[in-house]
Amino acid sequence: MSSTVVPESRTADREPAVPLTPADRDRLLAHARTARRRATRSGRPVLAAITVDAPPTLDAMATVASGRLPGEAWSVYGQRDRDGQVLATLGCVEALEAEGPERFRLVARAWSTRSADAVADAGAGEEAEGLVAVGGFAFADDGASTLAWDGFAAASLVVPTLALAGRSGRVRATIAVLVRATDDPEELVGGALARVDVVEPARAPLLDPDPASRARIVSALPPAHYEHAVQSGVDRIRAGAFEKIVLAREVQVAGRATPDPAAVIGVLHEAYEGCVVLAVGRGDRTFIAATPELLVRRAGNRVATLALAGTTGRSSDPAVETHLGEHLMRSAKNREEHAIVVRRIVERLDDLAIWTTAAPRPEVVKAASAQHLATPIRAHLATAVGVLDLVERLHPTPAVGGFPEPAALPLIPALEGMDRGWYAGPVGWIDATGDGDFSVALRSALLEPELARCFAGVGVVEGSDPAAELAETEIKLQALLPLLSA
Repeated sequence: MSSTVVPESRTADREPAVPLTPADRDRLLAHARTARRRATRSGRPVLAAITVDAPPTLDAMATVASGRLPGEAWSVYGQRDRDGQVLATLGCVEALEAEGPERFRLVARAWSTRSADAVADAGAGEEAEGLVAVGGFAFADDGASTLAWDGFAAASLVVPTLALAGRSGRVRATIAVLVRATDDPEELVGGALARVDVVEPARAPLLDPDPASRARIVSALPPAHYEHAVQSGVDRIRAGAFEKIVLAREVQVAGRATPDPAAVIGVLHEAYEGCVVLAVGRGDRTFIAATPELLVRRAGNRVATLALAGTTGRSSDPAVETHLGEHLMRSAKNREEHAIVVRRIVERLDDLAIWTTAAPRPEVVKAASAQHLATPIRAHLATAVGVLDLVERLHPTPAVGGFPEPAALPLIPALEGMDRGWYAGPVGWIDATGDGDFSVALRSALLEPELARCFAGVGVVEGSDPAAELAETEIKLQALLPLLSA
């Protein structure tokens, strides 16, 4: 059921973000009437949607982030260096949620049914255009269960009222309603259009530092606790329990109002061209990230993913930064950690693919506040496997979990002492054809009105040093901490 609350009016002298013609409005109503007939026959709700051109100059990310209503579901997912690719959504006509070991399959099945039944405009085949479901998954099957993650289920995809998909100077808008046999199509369509009509074009607001108050930055658990957890992981690896385990920590920014998420993601989008900048809003909380790690992208039978493991810092001095990158490439510890990730991803894709190929050696990529070892991996599927099935197969990679998984994963919450929630979980979108794009939510934070929880983790292998691993988390935290504490 839609939870949209419509504002009373729009600024009189502003054009709407998505201008709709009378023919557009009539088409959505016609689709909704057809959807009600289908719902009557099938006994289940049916989606109806239209897709129209929006102004090519529209800043989809800023328009959604600035135009959201209090408590309204919203999301953004964009990457500047992919021709300005962005998907930004407002509202919720239906939430598809699940928990437990079957959560990926349950959500995938629900979306497959909804998208197959839908009455919608034929898309042009462009990425993220048309009907979509957006959201993400907790790291663990039972994750996001603590009070801090209220509103974020272990698996949660939202079918939005309005979706803005932009790339290469083109923006397309999709407006959707969910129709039941007992619904009045005119009332449903009228409510959806009233919401869309008051969405105004916007630019990202400035991130305004607060000179009157000083934020407190504190570790949720003492740094010594984290060093002890790393040492415990190393001891188990040396005893032969597993080869690798990833351990994370939480650092909190408190003591004043949290910055507007619209301003934060605007800065991230400008600053981190090679990262996916994402935000998911649920209630009064927003989960944000500027992540360098693609989990999986499916376009037809073509699949792309990225093995990302092994980290060092960055420098404003190009010579120093080059030296750091060269040292990372020569590091036996980091190369070992990275090789485990590549091997596992290739194994998981080989079962489904005609061919799978990985670059013969990693490259050093610069992302956010760090440099990483990265190996692009591509595959061609033997059969049509939806992106959510691929997400289930690949998550968690050893880059954020451990290896072998049965031995390493159960120890993570015990050693970390926290609920990761959506940190290091898959976040992204899926369209009606099963194509989609999901990234691993690293360099991330959960924003509450008066508190920001920032997360960072490292891969622990036999050669790990607890103090060095703690220092690596500090490097990774610099992607967000300066923005949230300024």
